[in-house]
Amino acid sequence: METSVLTFVASLVTLLAIYCPGIVSSNSEGDALYALRSSLSDPDNVLQSWDPTLVNPCTWFHITCNQDNRVTRVDLGNSNLSGHLVPDLGRLEHLQYLELYKNNIQGTIPAELGNLKSLISLDLYNNNLTGTIPQELGNLKSLVFLRLNDNRLTGRIPRDLAKISSLKVVDVSSNDLCGTIPTTGPFEHIPLNNFENNPRLEGPELQGLVAYDMNC
Repeated sequence: METSVLTFVASLVTLLAIYCPGIVSSNSEGDALYALRSSLSDPDNVLQSWDPTLVNPCTWFHITCNQDNRVTRVDLGNSNLSGHLVPDLGRLEHLQYLELYKNNIQGTIPAELGNLKSLISLDLYNNNLTGTIPQELGNLKSLVFLRLNDNRLTGRIPRDLAKISSLKVVDVSSNDLCGTIPTTGPFEHIPLNNFENNPRLEGPELQGLVAYDMNC
């Protein structure tokens, strides 16, 4: 009897994947978001509507989806959340806005965020993030806004970011970064005060004159 039930369920999932791929994908996105919820402390219950038993997460508060029921926005700024980010976020392949600013999120920035090829805005400022800025963020070819200021990030500013032609705003001020400030690509137009309050960060990189890893 159990074998028959399992076979039926497997067949149903296969049919859904063939005829309703949006539902299956959205459910996968719901799993990714629920993994985030499970890693966070939420004293104000802003994530109370995040019910993993629903077909997709598009009815959850603070989530926006497109017409295909794919997640495009996560808006959890200033929500009194603490805990950690999870690698599962890298599965939200249609995500355009990840807004988690002004919380108390700790730990590192997952390298898997570099898989979010549709991402326009990554706002993680005013948290308690540590570790380095992942070089994988250089894969975000649609990125326009990168705000990581007011954390406890260390290490260099990845030169991979200079390859993102769409990048207009970079703010990494008030961290503990080191090395020199990039001057190529979009960094030509980023004001220097977006790098201030990093005691170990040197001035603008002088090609061939100042070592990139100086003081790191």
